[in-house]
This record gives sequence, structure tokens and C-alpha cells, in this order.
Amino acid sequence: MRHNKKFNHLSRTASHRSAMLSNMACSLIKYKRITTTVAKAKALKMFVEPIITKSKLDSTHSRRVVFSMLQNKEAVTELFRDIAAKVANRPGGYTRILHTGTRQGDAAEMCIIELVDYNENLLKAKEAKKTTRTRRGKKTATVEKPVEMTDTTVSVEQSEQAEVSSEEVVAPEAPEENKAE
Repeated sequence: MRHNKKFNHLSRTASHRSAMLSNMACSLIKYKRITTTVAKAKALKMFVEPIITKSKLDSTHSRRVVFSMLQNKEAVTELFRDIAAKVANRPGGYTRILHTGTRQGDAAEMCIIELVDYNENLLKAKEAKKTTRTRRGKKTATVEKPVEMTDTTVSVEQSEQAEVSSEEVVAPEAPEENKAE
């Protein structure tokens, strides 16, 4: 029985599992996104997140500890140079698992595991949304609908011209009695 066993052994020996996770972590660091099975992605997430946390402190000791886990100089350099700078203010949760369906051959559940700060599509969408606070304190996103021009709608240029023409109206002068004095 496997009572109180904390991680998935993935039906591999310890050496095979550590080599596989090391290689997958190097690929994730190099390409920022990889496709794999859900079980391997969850195991990789538990393996790579402490490594990314270690990379926030750029010291000789932390580089040696990370290199002992990854065994790849290029991956370690990329991790400490680029990724650590990008996740410096993030308190954890550096990876995201996106389920993609099942594999054709054996119906294994497949997913994409990616580094959160490197998904440009979601970052652009996040910047586009503006949040406003309601009276109850909940945040809601405001959605701006495009305005369609019809015969009855007034364009922005026409409304600006109307404002300018209303400002140009001269106020009536003071009565002539005051001018005579």
C-alpha cells in the first residue's frame, strides 16, 4: 500500500524519474511551454517551481544547487539571466497547466505546461481589461462595446464642433448706461 506517499512515481525508477524531470525542466526553461501528459506535468510543476524560486537569489551557491538538479549549463544560464528577472516580484505559481484533451493512440490526458510570465496572449488580454470597483467592493471588468455609426448617431467630430460653436457665442454686453460713465 502507498499510504502517505507524497509524489507520483510515474511507474519509473528513481534515477529514470529524476533524469526525465530534469530533461523536462530544461525543455520548459528553454522553450517556455511544452506539451506532455497531465501526470508528468503535475510532477514537473512540483520539481521546477522550487528551482525557479532558488533562481531569484543569484549567488554561486544557488547556481550550484540548481545545476545539480538540471545538469544543463545553458538552462541554468537562461534561468538566472532571463526568467529570474521576470518572476522577481511573483510570490510563487510560476507555471500553468492547460488541459488539451486526450492523445490519439492511448487516450492519455494531455496538457500544455507553460511559464506564466511568458504567455504574451494572456498578458495582452490582461492589460486590455480594466477593473472597476463597485460599492460592494467586488471587482468587475468593464467591457466597451464598439459604437456603430448610423443616421441618428452623432459622430465625435460633429459633437466637438457643436461644443466649439456653443463656446463662440458672445455673451451680451453690459447696458449702455454703464458705458457712458
